[in-house]
Amino acid sequence: MQMPAAWICWRLHRYISGPVWFWCTKRSNRISVFSLYRRLPPGRLSVQRNQRAGSAVQAKSRERHRAALNGKGIREVHGMDLIIKNGTVVTPSGMFRADVGVQDGKIVEIAASISAEAKEVADAAGKLVLPGAIDGHTHLAMPFGGTISSDDYFAGTRAAACGGTTTVFDFAMQDFGESMVDTIKRRDAMCAPDAAVDYAFHVAVKDVSGGLLDTLEEAVAYGVPTFKVFMVYDFGVDDGVFYQVLKKAKSCGALIEVHAENRDIIAARTKEYLAEGKTGAWYHYLSRPEFVEAEADMRAIQWAKALQAPLYIVHLANKQGVEAVTKAQQEGYEIYAETCPQYLEFTSEVYKRPDGRNFICSPPMKGEESRQALWNAINTGVISTLATDHCPFQSYEKDWGKDDFTKVPNGCAGIENMYPYMLTAANAGKITFEKAVELCAANPARIFGCKDKGAVAIGKDADLVIYDPEKDFTITNEKMHSDCDHTIWEGVSLHGYPVATYSRGRLVYRDGEFVGERGWGKFVKRSRTN
Repeated sequence: MQMPAAWICWRLHRYISGPVWFWCTKRSNRISVFSLYRRLPPGRLSVQRNQRAGSAVQAKSRERHRAALNGKGIREVHGMDLIIKNGTVVTPSGMFRADVGVQDGKIVEIAASISAEAKEVADAAGKLVLPGAIDGHTHLAMPFGGTISSDDYFAGTRAAACGGTTTVFDFAMQDFGESMVDTIKRRDAMCAPDAAVDYAFHVAVKDVSGGLLDTLEEAVAYGVPTFKVFMVYDFGVDDGVFYQVLKKAKSCGALIEVHAENRDIIAARTKEYLAEGKTGAWYHYLSRPEFVEAEADMRAIQWAKALQAPLYIVHLANKQGVEAVTKAQQEGYEIYAETCPQYLEFTSEVYKRPDGRNFICSPPMKGEESRQALWNAINTGVISTLATDHCPFQSYEKDWGKDDFTKVPNGCAGIENMYPYMLTAANAGKITFEKAVELCAANPARIFGCKDKGAVAIGKDADLVIYDPEKDFTITNEKMHSDCDHTIWEGVSLHGYPVATYSRGRLVYRDGEFVGERGWGKFVKRSRTN
């Protein structure tokens, strides 16, 4: 006897506990059930901090799930590559208990319980499941100060993986006379064989003469829509070039980033201190204190406002700069600000230490008032992203400036420390875990156009971190995975630490050990327009 489709569906509902979604077709008076998807029962959904936010996140996830189905609304998954079970998923909007299923490097299911078979099952009970962090600011294998930064593309991305960062942005420094696309291709040829996690580039612009300005548009079409100008250093641009680059960026959908410090004032103050025999690390800070950075921040913002062009201020470190960004954002301008963990943890007092030269970077750490202003700007949303400005040099290279701060290569390590540091801040209640994910993953993905990155969501790359909030960890250079022989983070204690990192579904870090592969990382091409 043939049963009506409605009767069969009613019987299925009775025998399968909990509400279900299913799709069926009626062929020759027979019912064919293609897929069953169990909805997360609201009563069993454990949402920390905000039940409604978690439910909303799940609803959005289900919509994306349905959108990922084919034209007939059918997707059969017989087995998965990876299931992370029993963890608490963290998104910018909430936290909820769920399993996460991965197939072919993508997140394919998020549910209260996934029963499918998998090649690998990771138990995350008592732990958080986070999106891999995106470090939007690094300088790997970068020539600077008469040497090259100590981490090449393998060492830097290896260290990133071991700190829960799964996408690394490096600055490709344009050579004079070189097109933007040629700059990208030159650095990609260096990075591709070595990268242990996925990577992308910003182009640091030096030369726009002879038609090179128009090659910004070619780079955008190639998948690199972000560029940086330096207002400092001998290779930095002058105000006229900065203006031209901003104007061009607006016309071709690019975003300009700026290292904002007043080069002329730095040069004048440095000359004064050296003439007075004031050569220690403390005078690095005094040669470029708060107002030197703030003035350049305000100048860059003013030009961006005049041109109605978007602007991204890198490594913001001063209170007046925070105030200028706040005002511009309140006026409706597209101005973003990034800061770095070193500016949140340390103050200019480090330059009085015997090893103060190891902390020399530009801009330098500032006073306590600026440090507190940065934390406040994080909580109010004025600061959009965290990044590291990772540019380490060996101790013997830092020692070149033991008696003359101008001879110290500028830069510090941090690529392995950013995510654990911010998550410890969340563990301590200084920020929320949702805010840590927003700053370190979701916002960089959105601002820089990484459409497959930055979230634990169906259809995204399976860049995932399992984080143990109870694991205590004290940073020592011996535990780090950089090639640098020291770290400014030596002795800093963290409560909570990543125990596993997955890059596109592949385990690359576990319990203190790098288990990935040189060359695994892929070049992420991007677009800032949908």
